[in-house]
Order: sequence, then C-alpha cells, then structure tokens
Amino acid sequence: MSEDDVKLYRGLREVYIDRTNSSFINGKEGKLYYRGYNIDDLAVNCSFEEVIYLIMKGALPTLKQLDQFVSELRSNMTIPEPVLDIIKTIKNAHPMDVLRTAISALSAFDDDVNDNSAEATLRKGTRLTAQAPTIVTAHARIRDGLEPITPDPELSLAANFLYMLFGEKPDPRDVALIDKDFVLHAEHGLNASSFGARVAASTQADLHCAVTTGVAVLKGPSHGGAAESVMTMSQEIGSVDNAEKYVKDTLSSGGRIMGFGHRVYKAVDPRSLHLQDDLKELGERKGEPKWYSILQSVVEVMKPYSRKGINQNVDFFSGAMYFLLNIPEDLFISIFAIGRVPGWTAQVLEQFENNILLRPRLKYVGDLDREFIKIEDR
Repeated sequence: MSEDDVKLYRGLREVYIDRTNSSFINGKEGKLYYRGYNIDDLAVNCSFEEVIYLIMKGALPTLKQLDQFVSELRSNMTIPEPVLDIIKTIKNAHPMDVLRTAISALSAFDDDVNDNSAEATLRKGTRLTAQAPTIVTAHARIRDGLEPITPDPELSLAANFLYMLFGEKPDPRDVALIDKDFVLHAEHGLNASSFGARVAASTQADLHCAVTTGVAVLKGPSHGGAAESVMTMSQEIGSVDNAEKYVKDTLSSGGRIMGFGHRVYKAVDPRSLHLQDDLKELGERKGEPKWYSILQSVVEVMKPYSRKGINQNVDFFSGAMYFLLNIPEDLFISIFAIGRVPGWTAQVLEQFENNILLRPRLKYVGDLDREFIKIEDR
C-alpha cells in the first residue's frame, strides 16, 4: 500500500486495538459494566475496596477475601519519608504534577518494580491504589503549611482521604459520597489515560511507568479537567434565572457547555445519574441547594441537544459535590486519578498478558529530497 492510499483514523475514533474483560461501555444505551457487572448495581451496593478487588482480580470478593484485601490495602497506605521530602520540595506545583512525580519516585522503594509478572503487578497496583490518597492529601496540607496526617488503619480509603485532607474524622455521609465517586471513576475502557498506560506497558515498562503515564495524560483538560470547569461555569451562572441565557450565549458564540458530551456515550452517562441524586441531598444538607438547581437548569436547557448525542457526563455533577465538601478545586482531577489507579492496573495486566508493541504510524505530508545547504551558506 502506498502512502497515498493510507486511510487516517484521527483520534482513533471507533478503532478497536485489542480485546478486554475489564469494562464495557454501551454508549448507545448509556450503560457501563465492570467485569460484567452493571455500574448501577456496583455504585449502590459495593464499597470502593470491593470494586478495586473486582477490577484488578476479575471477581467480586467473598467476605474473607475482602477482609484480607482491605488489610493489605490499609497496611500499604503510608509513603516513604524521601517521597514526602520530594513533595515538600515541589509543593508549589499542580497537584497532578505532584501525584505524577511521587508515583514515579515510589518505584525506587518498591522491591517488585522490575517484576512484570501478574502477581507482582497486582501487588504494585494494590500498593499504588492505597498510596495515591496519601500523596494527594499530604501535598494539599504541606502547601498550606500544615503537617501531613498519617493514614488511620481503621478507616477505608475514602474515609482516610477526607481524614488526611481535613484533619478530623469525617461525616459518614461524606465518606459514602467519596467512596461512590471512586467507584464510578474506577475503570472506563480505553480512554486517553488508559491508552497511555497501555502504550507504556506495551514496551514492557513496569506498572509505575504506566500509572505515571496515566496520571500525566489525565491532567489534560480534554480528559480529566471538566469537573473543575463545570464548577467554574456554575459560579459564573450564579443563579437559576441566569442559566438559560448563559447556555444560549455560550453556544451561540461557539463555546462549549462543560460536562456535556462524550466520545463514547450518546445517551446520558450512567455515572452522572448517581452523582445527580447525591448532589441534591448534599446541597440540602449543607444549606446550599442552589448549585444543584443551577445544574439542573442547565440540563433542561441542553435537552434539545440530546438528540445529537450530547448529554451530561460524569464530570457534570461531581465538581459541585467536591465544592460542597470543601475540597480545593485543583484537587478535583486528583480525585479522578485516585479512583482510576485500579483501572490502569487492570489495563496493564491485560496488556502484559497478550502483549504487542503499540506502534501506529503517521502519514508523512512534508517535502522530500530537499537540497541540503551547509550552515555557512544559509
């Protein structure tokens, strides 16, 4: 085939590069499955720890298996002092840059770092899943001039995240919200960050390299940054009365309504429906129901676009939820990353199991056989 005959698939839209058992997105019907289980069942009935086990090991745990796994997670939540020193050194960086750097640094303290067997990769994935909340919260406190808080081995990952961030035992209702949020973000097919992780794994790089790549890719606003943008939009709207005009003015000027649209979903993102109900309850409990009302008004104004497959995604309600929990806005993407570590691990495990180097090509459209002129004659 000549270069002239090459067909381009820009953005790799609808290109399938391999088979997977980890998750399935039915974009037409708005359904998401982890290991064959509907996200609606998992979000309501499972803890994040159960879902981590499911995604990384392929089956829901028994009570005994879950107890053992929770013990393993909680025994790995602390991070080495030298990594804390690195966080202190780069405390003024963006939280995602700090998370990326700290995960990379953790490889130097992991005895399994160069072992890409399934068993070692699972051990590393478990450790990184446990350590990610500690990294994010330690940095948040250090940059505010506070001491990091040691994880409490009696608390879940979600509870520890809030405890280590704010320094007090969290309200169980708030813990339930963060726990569900982690569940909803845990795995999502071959999105940009998971593709990046798989590309790294395809070179036989270790899990720390792959997860570092995933975090780096997730930082991009076209992938992980919409929750923060939605909250900014909500603040600009200010009240329900302004929602319709804001949306119409934004769209007429060629702008985008943040938190709407998805590369795969042509129906409503099922994850957003769970956060929608939770945000309403949280807003009423915190005495700030207006954020839910503003977002609901935006949904109503955007309904005509649903016929074009433009509906709210998981980021649409999550930003307001984080805001009402007093979580700093630049940590919103980091919460996404914490939840996604199990998914990246599962993607890497699948890549290692049936590996092939991911090496697509680019169609060259530049000049050829240009005359070379020595520097003194240019």
